[in-house]
Amino acid sequence: MGMIEELKDLGVNVDEALKRLNNNTSFYERMLRSVPGMLEKDPVKTDFDANDYGEVLEKAHALKGATGNLSLTPLYQAYTDIVALLREGKPEEARKILIDVQPVQQEIIDAINKYPA
Repeated sequence: MGMIEELKDLGVNVDEALKRLNNNTSFYERMLRSVPGMLEKDPVKTDFDANDYGEVLEKAHALKGATGNLSLTPLYQAYTDIVALLREGKPEEARKILIDVQPVQQEIIDAINKYPA
């Protein structure tokens, strides 16, 4: 099993992403390799812990865009919900979504890291 198959098993919409990238699998895989660096430092959680919701909103919005472009569906949906809840003034509900998505996020990071360039 390769990276693409593992990501599909984790709910990533690989087919959608590849369609967006003219079925260029090697380019998609190169782009995916940037994801662990974005997520491993857990910038959103750090700001949540500091109750800096302005920073959380800004970083979650950026991650929403990045994960959406790569069709990392579980992460995209979580960051979309986090952004919406923060805009509604519901930071504790947003924090719960972040906590709930952490295991899936780590699985996606691990699947990408397993296959170096």
